[in-house]
Amino acid sequence: MHSGERGRTAPPGATAAAPRLMDRFREAIAVRRLSPRTEESYAGWIRRFVAFHRGRHPREMAAPEIGAFLGDLAVRGKVSASTQSQALSAILFLYKNVLETDPGWIDGLVRIKHPTRIPVVLTPGEVKIVLQRMTGTPRLVASLLYGSGLRLLEALQLRIKDVDFAGNELTVRRGKGAKDRRTTFPTATQGDLAEHLTRVREQHDADVSAGAGWVELPGALHRKYPNAGREWSWQWVFPASRSYRHAETGQRRRHHYHETPVQRAVKAAARAARLSKRVTPHTFRHSFATHLLQAGYDIRTVQELLGHRDVSTTMVYTHVLNRGGLGVQSPLDRL
Repeated sequence: MHSGERGRTAPPGATAAAPRLMDRFREAIAVRRLSPRTEESYAGWIRRFVAFHRGRHPREMAAPEIGAFLGDLAVRGKVSASTQSQALSAILFLYKNVLETDPGWIDGLVRIKHPTRIPVVLTPGEVKIVLQRMTGTPRLVASLLYGSGLRLLEALQLRIKDVDFAGNELTVRRGKGAKDRRTTFPTATQGDLAEHLTRVREQHDADVSAGAGWVELPGALHRKYPNAGREWSWQWVFPASRSYRHAETGQRRRHHYHETPVQRAVKAAARAARLSKRVTPHTFRHSFATHLLQAGYDIRTVQELLGHRDVSTTMVYTHVLNRGGLGVQSPLDRL
């Protein structure tokens, strides 16, 4: 749900229908094992769609109303192409998987074009000076983003059992597209991570002694293995500093480390290094892929490490192999 949605009163006529509709929506999400973030995002778009049409039940609407809402996002809301696509996906999920109906073809939809952008990539030297200006957990997380090609949330959601020191591998569970994959585990990070995990283990043992030490488990594992949520292997590699009480079970749990401190630390380090490039945590993943291709690794290997479904997505990183200007030597350099 978007921040602008909070605090709004329910639209007229939506009070009676909304609870039943959203209960069915959550069931459909659970059956398909979609992530909590997808559930939150889709729920927000469904509420905005209903509110846009003044509380009308989605069953009373179809393609024309969907088109009007998406067109308003494009024209008045000036949202990005990816945001409009996300809204469309949420609404189509509602109709196809919750209402179990076909809303029909959306005629005349104002679609926003996806701009073609080349990813921001750091040189190896720039990566080094940024990491040198970071400390603590954010530095360790950023090292894995660059050393293993992880997305930020993939790194933060690593569990103890996903780290293989002996095999130099990390296992990413339910990455983008709900896919699992293995990627390289940089030896340069292993010493620091081992020290970090020693402190995490001490914290977890203290939590268990205090009657806490639980962690959220994926899917329905908490029903199949009731005590697994307290086991060391299921704990987060990067746990939050504070615990919370889970409303349904009463368990004292720890969430994983939040994204914001890492994002702020990366931004501050890049500013301290006086880089003119816009550096975010995802820039390390772009740099990982680019530097592997520059080192001569096969693009299919890079695709597998990144977890891309289609090799065409990975192909965007080949732009750096052209050595600027589509591989053309400037005539000035021939003088």
